[in-house]
Amino acid sequence: MPATDTLARSVTDALHARRSVRAFTGRAVDPALLKEVFAAAQRAPSGGNLQPWQAVVLTGAPWQAVKDAVAARIAMGRAGYQPEYDIYPKALTDPWEARRFGVGEALYASLGIAREDKRGRLAQFMHNYTGFGAPVMLFLHCSRIMGPPQWADMGMWLQSVMLLLVEKGLASCPQECWAMYGETVRAALAIGDDQILFTGLAIGYADEEAAVNRWPVPRAGVDEAIDWRGFGE
Repeated sequence: MPATDTLARSVTDALHARRSVRAFTGRAVDPALLKEVFAAAQRAPSGGNLQPWQAVVLTGAPWQAVKDAVAARIAMGRAGYQPEYDIYPKALTDPWEARRFGVGEALYASLGIAREDKRGRLAQFMHNYTGFGAPVMLFLHCSRIMGPPQWADMGMWLQSVMLLLVEKGLASCPQECWAMYGETVRAALAIGDDQILFTGLAIGYADEEAAVNRWPVPRAGVDEAIDWRGFGE
């Protein structure tokens, strides 16, 4: 029983501590820590034990090469878009649209960027494509034959990785924005067209003093998400 209690507190603490970090220090990450994280994450649940997730983990020159390739594509403007999938539904309605809008406004407010400051907002958004200064980037992909259940498996693996990174004192930021230039990323990584790019995951040590890492991120209440049935009054 004591071991179970300790484990429960550890998972709870990791869930509360994890956030999408948007400012990293330049401190290098020990690859031995990453190997421990990924080895443990292999225990993530997977329907039929397919384990569809595949990842490329980069640092140094290979990571810079991806950034350079995507930067050249971004310079093409809208003509450079190569979306792998719709990141958000085209007909997003409330409450989901309100949540998306609200978290964006809170992020820019934490940086003192006014709503009418379009240039400032764009500059902040472009930091996505540097991984917010993270020294390590993970790109998660899977075979194109996989369907929604296997994408759910990838999400469970990704959450496992993020919580394990917290345990190691590391921070992360999942970044689906890289899928906007999927073909370029896949080419830079030598990933075949039979694969689809799901997301990037920036990994490193959080800049604890950065305002962008300190603003509160609201979550819907339990009763808004859970429909309780059969539990009595």
